[in-house]
Amino acid sequence: MPNTHDKHLPVIYVALPVMDEVEYIGACLGAIKKQTYTNYKVYACVNQPDSWWDVDEKRKVCENNRKTLELLRKEACTLIDKSSQGNGWQQKDAGVGWARKTGMDAINAVAADNDIIISLDADTVFDDSYFESVVDLLTRFPERLALANPYYHRLTGDESLDRAMLRYEIYMRTYAINLWQIGSPYAFTALGSAIALPVRAYRKTGGITPKKSGEDFYFLQKLCKTGKIITWNKETVYPATRYSGRVFFGTGPALIKGSKGDWDSYPIYHRQIFNEIHNTCSLFEKLYTEDVPVPMSEFIHNQFSEENIWQPLRKNARSPATFVAACHQKIDGLRILQYLKWRQLQLNVTDETALIDFLDHNKLNKWGLKEADFSFSTAAISLLDAIRNTLAEEEKKWQYNDLFH
Repeated sequence: MPNTHDKHLPVIYVALPVMDEVEYIGACLGAIKKQTYTNYKVYACVNQPDSWWDVDEKRKVCENNRKTLELLRKEACTLIDKSSQGNGWQQKDAGVGWARKTGMDAINAVAADNDIIISLDADTVFDDSYFESVVDLLTRFPERLALANPYYHRLTGDESLDRAMLRYEIYMRTYAINLWQIGSPYAFTALGSAIALPVRAYRKTGGITPKKSGEDFYFLQKLCKTGKIITWNKETVYPATRYSGRVFFGTGPALIKGSKGDWDSYPIYHRQIFNEIHNTCSLFEKLYTEDVPVPMSEFIHNQFSEENIWQPLRKNARSPATFVAACHQKIDGLRILQYLKWRQLQLNVTDETALIDFLDHNKLNKWGLKEADFSFSTAAISLLDAIRNTLAEEEKKWQYNDLFH
């Protein structure tokens, strides 16, 4: 274990947005205190809209935040109070995106370039060597701009909740593996509880853009457009498996909708669509010299206001390589996701069909699943967990190879 008080080692600054977390934050703080890397400082932003104090159904969140503030005042942390009456968010400046940005910007004001920001959520835990592993990776690979750390949701014993969580993880992991397989620069999973980056990278990219939800996705996409990120680590973070309506989309809302049978926003995308994306990207170099149709042509025409999106990119490109890079910036992670949603509706395939096709193609269907006898809604939790674990192991291989090969 390194001497973590060595002045040459980076300081870890933990950016911790907190809202309605009094039941969970103790475990998170406990995990922080057990870290083998002890040169850290915690910046906690307890937050909610100020108007919630006057809304009966939201008052409970405000009181919960009041208790959290009392708890955090006893801890060795920098406390940013965006919760007490008169201090809360005003009008549109609200949500986890603003809380994460407020904490990170406060860190940015005092930290050195080589110090490290670790983004956590207050319901997340991790093993004792997590901070040490982050420092090790970002020090060994200084050309990488950030870490999107591996994650894993533990089962709770509540069948409905566990079923929803496992289906959501299967959605996320098949999505990420498909992106790895087509060589996408946007092969990452965005979890605000599992991001770390050097302060210099935060400054280089202009910081995080506040969003009511999804700020983690947009931030990692911005980092991917500037350089490469790390997605492998021997350490894992464990976000809480819980229903939560604190954000507009993401894990908590997905579980609420999923537990009611609504998975329209989180389908298992069919492998064919990723192949269409791959075939489009493989034509970027040819598009430098001529207009050719691509599988995504109809979507691109519908999505962008330009008559020809390639011509301005050609005009500004210094070489075929810079043109290809510009194409990847134009058809970015958000556009890929939008295309997947658009095409999935056209294909009209079930999640079960898409999953089994994926497992068969990748020789991962060790259970011999068939469409006729497999359903997400009736499959045993043990089977869904086994599928999730198989996908997690497959994802690790891609993450490891990206970093070390």
